[in-house]
Amino acid sequence: MMKTSIDHLPEKKQRELARIMELIHEEFDDAIADGTTEFKKKGRILKMILFGSYARGDWVDEPHTMKGYRSDYDLLIVVNNRKLADFAYWYKAKDRLIRDRGLETPTNFIVHSRREVNTALREGQYFFTDMRRDGIVLYELDDEPLAEPRTLAPGAAYKLAEEYFDDRLPSARDFLDAFRFALTKGRLKNASFQLHQAIENTYSALLLVLTNYSPPSHKLTFLRALAEEQDRRIAEVWPRDQQRYRAWFNTLNEAYVKARYSKHYDISDEALAWLGERTAELQRVVEEICRGHLRRLKEAVVG
Repeated sequence: MMKTSIDHLPEKKQRELARIMELIHEEFDDAIADGTTEFKKKGRILKMILFGSYARGDWVDEPHTMKGYRSDYDLLIVVNNRKLADFAYWYKAKDRLIRDRGLETPTNFIVHSRREVNTALREGQYFFTDMRRDGIVLYELDDEPLAEPRTLAPGAAYKLAEEYFDDRLPSARDFLDAFRFALTKGRLKNASFQLHQAIENTYSALLLVLTNYSPPSHKLTFLRALAEEQDRRIAEVWPRDQQRYRAWFNTLNEAYVKARYSKHYDISDEALAWLGERTAELQRVVEEICRGHLRRLKEAVVG
């Protein structure tokens, strides 16, 4: 059985999570209220599961220190139909979670159908097996448990991780090279897009190598939060103690769409130069972490 108690959290955090669940339910119900298709009419949230540092009890909440780091809440929302995982049903909830002044802690969530989660568990995907082991059920509509997780054989785990490492990290480096070329030509919007992709692919590489899962998201702040949950060394890459650093990263976070399609998107040479330097450092740290993980997996195979 999965855990259900969040008594290890301060009362303020417990109240925040209660408010978060309330907002998510409200916005989901509103998103499917006028549905005429059968899957919308029968659409349900089956479970909400807290995972990551707040579930494990090793969260960090130090926004006023020099490092300025604060762990996010990480939630898995389980729905009864995979079509309901589409962003169209959740973007308003995401927006409210950002704008609600009563919520101090950032919140990220992923949405999957119960069938998808159970399939991942039976395939031994680390991300979901860890969530099954350490996660805390905050809400459930019924008492049907998730599937029992399978443990991947060491050889299979190593092969998967090595394939992800050999594919994703070189792709991330290619995007960083493209960013540098565009920057030298003064093509700042294109440079922003290429840099966004360099960071996105770097985080995805890390998540896939370490957990065999990366969410289908272009949101850098979300991918960063998930990656930093895996290894806190990654959090050191992006200083949060100065407002301009946070603002530059947030501007780049919007580049996937706005740098290509909005005439109002604007970012400075100075910002891009700094972001590019930090991205190179991110790739160095991620490669170090991934190689260490691969080495341990290989030792498990040999041993």
